[in-house]
Amino acid sequence: MLLHEKADQAQALLAETGLDCWLTFARETDLHPDPGMEQVVGAGVVRNSAFFFGASGERIAIVANFDTSAIRAKGIFREVIGYDEDIRGPLLEVLRRLDPRQIGLNYSLDDVTADGLTHGHWLLLQQLLSGTPYLERLTSAASLLARLRGRKSPAEVERIRQAVAVTEQIVGWLTPQIRPGLSEWELAALVHARFAELGVAPAWPAEGCPIVNSGPSSDLGHTYPSATVRIEPGHLVHIDLGVRRDGYCSDLQRMWYVRRPGESAPPADVQRAFSTVVRAIEAGAAALRPGVRGFEVDASARKVVVDAGYSEFKHGLGHGLGRAVHDGGTILGPRWPCYGRNVEAIVEVGNVFTLELGVPTASGFIGLEEDVLVTATGCEFLSSWQRKLMLI
Repeated sequence: MLLHEKADQAQALLAETGLDCWLTFARETDLHPDPGMEQVVGAGVVRNSAFFFGASGERIAIVANFDTSAIRAKGIFREVIGYDEDIRGPLLEVLRRLDPRQIGLNYSLDDVTADGLTHGHWLLLQQLLSGTPYLERLTSAASLLARLRGRKSPAEVERIRQAVAVTEQIVGWLTPQIRPGLSEWELAALVHARFAELGVAPAWPAEGCPIVNSGPSSDLGHTYPSATVRIEPGHLVHIDLGVRRDGYCSDLQRMWYVRRPGESAPPADVQRAFSTVVRAIEAGAAALRPGVRGFEVDASARKVVVDAGYSEFKHGLGHGLGRAVHDGGTILGPRWPCYGRNVEAIVEVGNVFTLELGVPTASGFIGLEEDVLVTATGCEFLSSWQRKLMLI
């Protein structure tokens, strides 16, 4: 069902993006998986293969004969052509039949999820098409791929909801486990055990999922939990975690404060910093609606942080979320060269993003991350928005 939903989306996107044909040219997908294939193919191949979506409704796959059965079983391609020795003959025959003026390929300067065609395979395709008019008709399908990945179908949204629900269940279970003396590594190990009990995988490599930070001496960023940094009274405990469930991901950051003896609440500077982060996410959520550009949403949140006297966070406010924890398409980020044109892209209904940022304090790092769905009128929080520090 999910593959068929995405295949139907891809078919409609051809007209929207001005392409006559979308061609995914792949080989040995276990070694070089193309992110575009998981959207509409759903099976791997071992030799040179071509998957066509035509503007008139054609769906044609050309694969090695021993891959035909798996491709047919998915039911996406109406015509599956097998070959043994050389793909060139059937490839040119299909192109002559379709005679497309614009042939979209999976490459992009900016979006890794639209950049599945390797340079070597691009050179091979040029050889296969040498002496034909189709060589001059090749172009990027990045716009189609970004929209296909970004516009989540109802089934995709439901899977993300379920992944978020499991993650929040883990957070609720974890709160009583947090105590002084526990190392970051030991806290992460508890999360890993809970992943196994619930039958879910970490949303990114387990060594760094979850990210755990306790107190001001903890390393920040995409780091690994430390076996020597231990939770102490007066520490902020920050966890960044996500799960992969039924092929879809969640990505949340949550915060706790470990009270010192006699403390009933966190220090004033911690409360002010936490309030700033909450207000910045609120500003980003208020700006997030169909038709705005990614950098505009980021700017709304960034202004709150800077106006409060904190240094601006050195990353984008949010990224796409779905099959991957960083799912491609539009980025809610500043106009920095590292983000390319992804921050200029327009937010659309059905996009799922994270909203995430943080500020440092003398007690440790404060970072929050929520998962949201873009609707026709704004955005819906898929996660239970943390507005108060959890106290230990």
